[in-house]
Amino acid sequence: MVAALACSTKTADAPPPTIAPARAAVSPAVTQRPDGTVVPLADAGVAAVFDPVTSALVVLGRTAAGGSTITIVPTSGAPRTLPLPAVATAIVTDGDGTVCAAVRGGYFRVGLRPGDAVRRFDVDGERDTDFTAIARRADGKLVLGSTVGAVYTLGSDTAVAAKLQIFARVDALVARGNVVAVLDRGQTSVTTVDESGTSADHALRAGEGATTMVADPAGRLLVADTRGDGLLVFGSDPLLLRQRYPVPGAPYGLAGSQRLAWVSETATNTVVGYDLATGIPVEKVRHRTVQQPNSLAVDDRTGTLYVVSGSGAGVQVIPGAPR
Repeated sequence: MVAALACSTKTADAPPPTIAPARAAVSPAVTQRPDGTVVPLADAGVAAVFDPVTSALVVLGRTAAGGSTITIVPTSGAPRTLPLPAVATAIVTDGDGTVCAAVRGGYFRVGLRPGDAVRRFDVDGERDTDFTAIARRADGKLVLGSTVGAVYTLGSDTAVAAKLQIFARVDALVARGNVVAVLDRGQTSVTTVDESGTSADHALRAGEGATTMVADPAGRLLVADTRGDGLLVFGSDPLLLRQRYPVPGAPYGLAGSQRLAWVSETATNTVVGYDLATGIPVEKVRHRTVQQPNSLAVDDRTGTLYVVSGSGAGVQVIPGAPR
């Protein structure tokens, strides 16, 4: 993997060389009571985001039959689950009390308030495209990634304004302003795509087997190197690896708060909070978790940490986590 990519607006002539993508560890059975409280969920968690407009955790779930659900977990009261008409792969908050969920051919926009609708949007000309990742830029434009390694920047609800196809597969997208970072597990790389959506600015190798990526409030990109047992911290403007720190136990779930970077260890059912302020991550707090802690989210206003099980063990709510 080279440290930078030449700009390109063309579809790649051949797929890039890849390695076998890393995965979360299969977590052992829980032997100690998880910290905080556990909210039961009917489905296994696939992804989670915290929506500050409605003050609710939103969980994308996978049913036993292979379908998808959206579960809204409020700060008080019972969770509410909405079935989706198609299998979804990723979610992002919309900034107005809705989330968007990527599906084959397009995406759903799901209102989070009682009585809100679930609306489907089909991306023009992409009926058979399997979308795997989704992000929203600062200017409101949605960006989708696909199994064939393309990044699509939408100019409206359905129109493709730009397409960049240079990846093996797009596994995660994170927007910092109008620049979008792309995680490709097959290439174990992080790449930034410029505001036009047609060119790659920079690309860097991301450890030995990167799996997940989020942004923190300071503008850093946090990446879990699951195969290499490490936390990678990138600056996003420009893309630069600033910190690499060993995290044993197959790190996978990530969340960034004002003060800490949260990392789950899927091999040990643990979540750890690291302070990044000194230039070397410093462990500040450690919690026992539910089984398979694959997804994390943080409510920065209250310091509540959410740990979502990928095996159906529910949502763990840890109040008063350091912010």
